[in-house]
Amino acid sequence: MAVHLKPETIAASNGIGTDPSFRSIAPPIHLTSTFAFQGFESAGTYEYSRVANPSRDMLADTLAKLEGGARAVITSSGMAAIDLVLSRLGSDDLVIAPHDCYSGTQRLLMARQERRHLNVAFVDQSDSAAFEAALSHTPSLVLVETPSNPLLRVVDIREISLSAKARGAKVAVDNTFLSPALQKPVELGADIVIHSTTKYLNGHSDVVGGAVVLADPILGDDLARWANVRGVTGAPFDAYLTLRGIRTLFARIERQQRSAGLIAEFLSGHHGVVATHYPGLTSHPNFHLARRQQRGAGAMLSFEIGGGIQAAARFADAVSVFTLAESLGGVESLVAHPATMTHVGMSEEARRLAGIGGGLLRLSVGLEDAGDLIADLEQALDVARGVIQRPSTTFTG
Repeated sequence: MAVHLKPETIAASNGIGTDPSFRSIAPPIHLTSTFAFQGFESAGTYEYSRVANPSRDMLADTLAKLEGGARAVITSSGMAAIDLVLSRLGSDDLVIAPHDCYSGTQRLLMARQERRHLNVAFVDQSDSAAFEAALSHTPSLVLVETPSNPLLRVVDIREISLSAKARGAKVAVDNTFLSPALQKPVELGADIVIHSTTKYLNGHSDVVGGAVVLADPILGDDLARWANVRGVTGAPFDAYLTLRGIRTLFARIERQQRSAGLIAEFLSGHHGVVATHYPGLTSHPNFHLARRQQRGAGAMLSFEIGGGIQAAARFADAVSVFTLAESLGGVESLVAHPATMTHVGMSEEARRLAGIGGGLLRLSVGLEDAGDLIADLEQALDVARGVIQRPSTTFTG
């Protein structure tokens, strides 16, 4: 009799104690490029690690169970995961993408369109009239990113999925910002879930990887074959590290989002902050949708300070607990300046339309003490506003 396990249990225990050779508790790492045949024209379960590898398969099985999908395909990066989905489209296929999507995604879509691999329309998916107008062009794929990067806008996955499927389109949701701990796109009607496993799933900033989870097993099998053809499957050691990170996913996110909520409250009340973008705040325009669709507000937020890029530069130089770096979702807290870092690849006009200005800063909240993080932000805001000077790092003896 099958036992229905809760996601927390799946994350902590899937694959534990299943090693057939030595009954090791932790699943072993299969660091091999190839596997011995049982005899002439008699391959075993595994032949070559680009095609399939036990370590990668264990991660895929865990992610499929966590997302409620039929199958998962593990890729070498988050961008490889997105491109794997896109690469099955043809030159006549249309993709509807968010107007404020991650700049790497936008860059990829535009590059494929320039090479006539597909067509793309960037649409504000929260604007029902604009979205319905785009659907009238019969898209093959609707790509959703919610919450958005970096402004934490939230769109209704269920409504988008219903509308898109009525037109025969597949729906793919980038779930990187929340992970299956806080959002289940398949339950909301999505066909495909995309992850940069580099982020919350691994959670320790020491792996680059990606994953595609499919609700339909037939589509999953097709995409797995295509991943082998394209050679974009992930490495066994990366899969092992990511699975190890998933063991603590729920505990990490619970702590991180609790601190993020406290930080958002602090920033929203600070006179040096023009706007705070966090779906856990009642002032957020999508607060009620986020509460209905998500299991929590997450640990990502962004805020805008007065003084533009010059003030943002002073702030970034002044932080000491936060680290100025790209990426997100690790145990350490990071600050990024989207206009010059994560979204620098977008044109100035595209950034303007997306609402990404010079004073915008994005935070990935880690596991440090929330009080220390808030104190660090407070002193950096004072530096940004010119209230205090940046502490000197010059030592005299």
